[in-house]
Amino acid sequence: MKFRKIPAHIYPVLMLGVVSQIGQVLLLRELLMVFHGNELAIGIILSAWLAWTGLGSRIGIHLVDRMGQAVYWLKISVLGVLFLLPATILIIRSLRGFFDVLPGAWLTLPEMFLSCFMLMGPVCLLLGSQFVLLSRIWRERENLADTTGAGKTYMSEAAGNMVGGILFTFVLVHLLNPFQSAVLAAGVMLAAVFLILPGQVVRSRVSFIPLFILFIFLLGAPLFYFLDKVDGFAHSLKWSFTAPDHELVETRQSKHGSIAVLKLEDQYSFFQSGHLVFSTAGPETLVPGLEGQEAVSFAHLAMVQHKNPEKILLIGGGLRGTLAEIARHPVQSIDYIEVDEKLIQTAAPYVFPETLEVLEDPRVNLIHTDARLFVKQADQTYDLIIVDTPDPTTSALNRFYTREFFMETRKLLDRGGVLVTGTSSTPDLRGTAISNRNAAVYHTLNDVFSLVLVAGDRFMFYFASDDQDQVSVDPFILRERYNERGVHAQGFSPVHFQILLEETRLLRINWIVRRHGRDSLAHIHGPPSPPITPVPLSEQLMSETKLNPVEKSMFINSDFKPIVYYYTLMYWDHLTRTGERDLLKSLLHIRAWWILPFMAAPVIAAAGLRLLGNRGSLMDTSFGITGTAFSTGMSTMILQIALLFSFQNIYGFIYETVGLIVALFMLGLALGAYCTHRFIPNKSSLNTLALFQVLMAALTAVIGLVLPLTASLQSPVLIFGLFSILTFTAGLINGINYPLAAACFMAVSRRAEKSAGRVYGAELLGACLGAALASVLVVPILGIIACCLLAAAANVTAFFILLVSRRSYA
Repeated sequence: MKFRKIPAHIYPVLMLGVVSQIGQVLLLRELLMVFHGNELAIGIILSAWLAWTGLGSRIGIHLVDRMGQAVYWLKISVLGVLFLLPATILIIRSLRGFFDVLPGAWLTLPEMFLSCFMLMGPVCLLLGSQFVLLSRIWRERENLADTTGAGKTYMSEAAGNMVGGILFTFVLVHLLNPFQSAVLAAGVMLAAVFLILPGQVVRSRVSFIPLFILFIFLLGAPLFYFLDKVDGFAHSLKWSFTAPDHELVETRQSKHGSIAVLKLEDQYSFFQSGHLVFSTAGPETLVPGLEGQEAVSFAHLAMVQHKNPEKILLIGGGLRGTLAEIARHPVQSIDYIEVDEKLIQTAAPYVFPETLEVLEDPRVNLIHTDARLFVKQADQTYDLIIVDTPDPTTSALNRFYTREFFMETRKLLDRGGVLVTGTSSTPDLRGTAISNRNAAVYHTLNDVFSLVLVAGDRFMFYFASDDQDQVSVDPFILRERYNERGVHAQGFSPVHFQILLEETRLLRINWIVRRHGRDSLAHIHGPPSPPITPVPLSEQLMSETKLNPVEKSMFINSDFKPIVYYYTLMYWDHLTRTGERDLLKSLLHIRAWWILPFMAAPVIAAAGLRLLGNRGSLMDTSFGITGTAFSTGMSTMILQIALLFSFQNIYGFIYETVGLIVALFMLGLALGAYCTHRFIPNKSSLNTLALFQVLMAALTAVIGLVLPLTASLQSPVLIFGLFSILTFTAGLINGINYPLAAACFMAVSRRAEKSAGRVYGAELLGACLGAALASVLVVPILGIIACCLLAAAANVTAFFILLVSRRSYA
């Protein structure tokens, strides 16, 4: 069988995409673990990656224009990536050691920015320069005079990105540790550059496979053994800075995130993706400590909120002891949801024996699935739903405190059913951040259920139901229910109800949460001071309807505006750091209309250049094209961040699927570049480029309208399919734009590599700004839909820039 000849230079371009994608996902996952799973960091990480890659493309322009020898510089840069990528992972593991930060404290936003931009630089500069170098090689090998080589390079790199994302998601993450994955990807690219690139043509499509196999067998075994030891050392190094008083007992990889088990005396703490999941007394402990006592109190106070609970749904909390305490009550069935099977396997040797024994109880049904998806699809009803998840310190955890989730759980409650959840708190809700957060959870629940009661001191319980006679905070009523069931629990007695529900404290926190959040600046000024002796709870319930309406924009938490997550970050900064809380609080002042001056400024600048310029320089046209590339990059990245957050909120954790999501985006990118190359004959038309900005703006706005409808979908296949289409579409529109902008710039500058690098760099810098804005500001404060509208505004701005700067350059 005779195969068509394949250009040798396509393999290094494909491998550039593979290495870039695998490297990006590896560094993203590693930094997320250091940043405690805080998704605000996603935009910061991506913005740093894009900024340095864009700058690297400018370096590539300098190299090929001033020094030539593109193949030589490509070999040097690939060697650099081979050593720098694993070295960067090692430095990330020790990152906390570079800052004066207390154990358990989070790095501040400035520290996150500094870390990402310092660490990403070396690798991304090399990868960015490789794009321009390979564009030059492609042009020279095919004797091209325009930017067609750059377009083909762009398309092939995107195809490599797609392959890298799929390869990482389905193969590498399951078989190799991060160091092994990094060295393997960079090593294969090294082989492609040194062994294939010198030739002009690869005559067989399978000729590269023997080289790959040779690399694996000759270098793989001893090198991978060494890298496995490096990975273990790096984990120990990381936790020595994160929790220096703890002993790292075990680490284990899971598709939901790296699991780490730490020990302090007889206490075991379990971390996943860098944030604390739960702590428990070890199997050698005779009496559970503080962590066990919290689970005991939570379980029994929740169980007596229903007069006769028979069918229970428990979301989380089973491994810290909540499940065992629930099983002490005379119930018929307990459905216990724990998303990660490996977490239970990892925890088994370290938790209190009774915690594992209860899993053998015939009434207990252990379900490994995402709780949000289970709640969407479940066809049975429950008397009591107990949500025992950690505080919403991440967007992934915030999903269990949103209006959409509460509405889904309400549909599963039988007549007279009760929902119980909780968050950490402070006495009398002291502090603006914690009062904002807990009041927002209360108002969100109160927007769904007809009756919501709160209780607690350093931990706040929320009891929600549509049955007025079911939930109660009267210790005498709850003690009677408890005694009637004949429950006997170690570390808990009927007296605890009076301790947990002390009347004065109970009335004060109910008074605060019901009144806080009812004026436009409540989230800035904090709650009103409660009276020393608030009125009885019955009077508070009657008078609540007479209060001002709740400011929903800042005190109703939803999948598409995770404000509770942002308040939680403010609270943790308040607990562990100084100064940063003021920054986060100041960001709450932003308003949507602030975008208007930023839209007007580049348009005014383009008009000024048009008036001051002359036909010979075409500076206004050059500015317009570059500005369009910048705006398109920003728009596409804002849209991608919006889709990532939406996908996580509705479908599940992006940690597991981030490689696949990006692969879908890159598939669209590659196809968009191909369609432009194949079907648009006059790529250098400014009219075509301008028209495309309008189409992008319209499409982005439509996506913003469609996203809220996805929250009502129940089928996980349908949800994933819809997000796949939306992600693919976002990549497609960006892929079409690059070849058009590069061809237009080529018509102005008459220099191929300068055009390719300038447009590529502008697009990446725009994406850098878009990632930071969307992740840090727009999503948590203004919402995901505002992200889509901001992306559309960026494309509208690009259209007007072209409109005022457009002129003939024939």
